[in-house]
Amino acid sequence: MRIVNDLGCSWISDLDRRSNIKNLDKDKSCDWLIVGAGYTGLSAARKLSELHPDQKIIVVDAQLAGEGASGRNSGYLVDTTLNDGFTSNKELSKYRKKTDIYKLGIDVVKKFIKEHQVDCDWNESGKYFASSNQKDRKILENFSKTLSKLNFGHNILEKDDLSKRLGTNFYNLALYTKGGVLLHPGKLVRAMIDTLPDNVELLENSQLNEWAKNTDRIICKFNKHQIITKKIIFCTNGFLKSLGVKKNYNFPLTLTASMTRPLTDREFKSIGEPREWGVLPIRPMGATIRMTKDKRILIRNTAEVHSPFKMSKTELDERSLTQKLGIKKRFPSLADNIIESSWSGVVSRTRNSSQIFEKVEDNVFVAGCYNGSGIGVGTLFGEQIAIKASNENSDEINIIESRTKPTWLPPQPFLNIGVKTRLMFERFRSRSDV
Repeated sequence: MRIVNDLGCSWISDLDRRSNIKNLDKDKSCDWLIVGAGYTGLSAARKLSELHPDQKIIVVDAQLAGEGASGRNSGYLVDTTLNDGFTSNKELSKYRKKTDIYKLGIDVVKKFIKEHQVDCDWNESGKYFASSNQKDRKILENFSKTLSKLNFGHNILEKDDLSKRLGTNFYNLALYTKGGVLLHPGKLVRAMIDTLPDNVELLENSQLNEWAKNTDRIICKFNKHQIITKKIIFCTNGFLKSLGVKKNYNFPLTLTASMTRPLTDREFKSIGEPREWGVLPIRPMGATIRMTKDKRILIRNTAEVHSPFKMSKTELDERSLTQKLGIKKRFPSLADNIIESSWSGVVSRTRNSSQIFEKVEDNVFVAGCYNGSGIGVGTLFGEQIAIKASNENSDEINIIESRTKPTWLPPQPFLNIGVKTRLMFERFRSRSDV
């Protein structure tokens, strides 16, 4: 099945349309084939070019580069994620390893931005874990204890302070962390495309259908042509399962989001003219909300088991209504028709929220499953999987490989039944904050 993404993502439509887009129009061979042209694949290509300047590197993507999950996420570069229950020393150690990876991810993105002078609306504004439900206070207090043990700057905020900061009195409490970054994901991934080295060939709208090893070569078949490569790196994240890569360890979820038009000066003044901010939910199925640099409101409040290849306009419109209600609950004074665009996107999950980073077999490597933290971790893992595939090592790889490994998933149909049941349960628990 061909991947079809809706064309309504504001992050992507903000950008100038690209020219000179190439697809696979004949059989090719290369030293390295990277499948997936998002943060991970583009970063892997950049690092491989540095390590092997005389070798041929091809990056392929089933759609336009950067216009999958990389250009469609909410633009959070996270330093911490909320994990309820990290209280024992063993669990705290696991969480520390997770945050070590997040820090490395922030550092590698910051380095790329500085080196290439990228304007991606970078804002070290931190982030809020917020809720309208006072019953969530215990979760935040436990999380605060974890952050204190790890020396992360943070503080718990109450309703009045939140109202002044966010421009809405919807939330009753929040935990603010200082280390997170907000950015424009479309601008960042476009910069990664524009700065690809000369020995990297980018082929788009070219979907890999099947692949197989043949002695020391890997034969990759597309719709009309094939690529024969010496080594392959899979960086398709939410589509790893459809390519048969670590399929018993990852599964895709489809998310939908909407963004408003820019608020008028009068509308912006009516909500207190807040600075740019980002809110993440305390409970998994609550809403992610952003006030952007250009005074737009983004909301993401759905996650479901759905075909990762396509969401119809009718289905998307239905989910957009949920986002319209979410905005109205938070900003009742704003106009009803304020949403300008809605879109879907795919994330990859593992059972225990760990990432995939490994050699699958000789000359076959994979990095993915960022569980919603793909900007920093995806960029980091792309660079490091290129180093690993080149039979080299790094301090970063040592840190990555010390993490808890992904755990095995049950087969279908039990997996989908279990995931759907869990999502329904979490949706019910988060119903006040959707």
